[in-house]
Amino acid sequence: MSHFSINIAEAPLDLNDAYGFIQTPSAGGLSLFVGTVRNHSQGKTVLMLDYEAYKPMAIKQMEAIAKQVADKYFLFRLYAWHRVGRLAPNEAAVIIAVSTAHRAESFAATQDYINKLKECVPIWKKEHYEDGAVWVSAFP
Repeated sequence: MSHFSINIAEAPLDLNDAYGFIQTPSAGGLSLFVGTVRNHSQGKTVLMLDYEAYKPMAIKQMEAIAKQVADKYFLFRLYAWHRVGRLAPNEAAVIIAVSTAHRAESFAATQDYINKLKECVPIWKKEHYEDGAVWVSAFP
């Protein structure tokens, strides 16, 4: 089994899949981050989001980040899946899950991965409000 599970998915994300993938008897620290769609942004009510990605490049970037983070924090396993398509508030847009020997590395690796994903992976979102919609980058 590969130590990474990385994907851009159209179907809803499954937290149980993420947790099952990162489990290993060697791990003492398992961390899971779930980024969900908020019902507000910039003072407006968000009705839904549309996510788009340039999938070949996004997967390549996500794999490169996984290698960097795995080397830095000595990961056993890493799960990084991001949704594309139309999502409603409270739906999971991204799941990052890691397993390490200890909790400190697990927390740090999870945060490092999601921060890097938001910095450089080509994923965009369109926020739909009651009075219109606007495309915004899913990363700063």
